[in-house]
Amino acid sequence: MSDKLDDLKTWTHQIDDVMLEIVREASICEVKLLDPGVLEAVLQNNDSVCGHQNPKAFRKLRDLLMMGFIMRDKASERLGAIETEELIAGVREKLRDRVGGRLGGSSAAS
Repeated sequence: MSDKLDDLKTWTHQIDDVMLEIVREASICEVKLLDPGVLEAVLQNNDSVCGHQNPKAFRKLRDLLMMGFIMRDKASERLGAIETEELIAGVREKLRDRVGGRLGGSSAAS
């Protein structure tokens, strides 16, 4: 049980750090990641979703998003799918509280 709790703390910290940096880069580029289709556009390297052009920040945002998906998959393998989704939902909610509507989407979106 202690190993799983330690894993959970480690993954929470790592995912929180990556998501915070995603928010930072999205804010620099003025990308509304929570709006429909925007996340997919960023992953497809389509910078037309940027309100402010900053190629370096956009590239970092895209790389961080891809890393986030890899981390989610690895956390899911280690912790389990349900635990991982709960962990990510908690981190996402904390970030939403921190940044408000700057990332787009509705306040009820997850």
